[in-house]
Amino acid sequence: MIRLSNVRFEYGGGGFALEVPELSVERGQAVAFVGPSGSGKTTLMYLIAGILAPQAGKIEIAERSLAELGDQQRRELRISRFGFIFQEFELLEYLNTRENILLPYYINRSLTLTREVRDSVESLARSVGLGGKLSRHPRELSHGERQRVAVCRALVTSPDIIIADEPTSSLDARNTSTIMDMMFSQARQRQAIFLMLTHDRSLLEPFDRVVEVEAFAPGGAR
Repeated sequence: MIRLSNVRFEYGGGGFALEVPELSVERGQAVAFVGPSGSGKTTLMYLIAGILAPQAGKIEIAERSLAELGDQQRRELRISRFGFIFQEFELLEYLNTRENILLPYYINRSLTLTREVRDSVESLARSVGLGGKLSRHPRELSHGERQRVAVCRALVTSPDIIIADEPTSSLDARNTSTIMDMMFSQARQRQAIFLMLTHDRSLLEPFDRVVEVEAFAPGGAR
């Protein structure tokens, strides 16, 4: 479902480059991308999601080449296929917890907000200990609670591809286990692809595959 072939991306200024000769991920697979900060993990995910475009190579999502899609088509693909858990959470302070989880339905016309969706918010929130905090705003939540809101928001659309950028970095051991179990469970139920970026190697055991990511300076040693 995800195919990368001979992909090369370089930021302006020549200080960072990333090459992916070949990468393939099928439905239902869970893949962890590991490497230190600045190694290119987030850049790779932005390429897969069509947020960034490579200078060379081919990226396909569900047999559709991203290079052949316009900006609007790539946005629609992200809306319909992807669920993102951002490292910085990206919650809106003026929305409460319920509204932040439902945000994809407020901003994307292609998504329909139904009673079933509203019920799924209640279920997701309860599963991560936020059942009694749906009316609270981000400033009223702990750092770890805000992270759990971000996880629920990524899962509420039942995405085909879940991308998690350091989703447990602010959680204690108990909540880390809860969040990981929930993400794996949701991915398995939907036969979704689960891609996680992390530097925590203690979390790698359940994944089908681990990919080491390493960026390099153009013209320098890799």
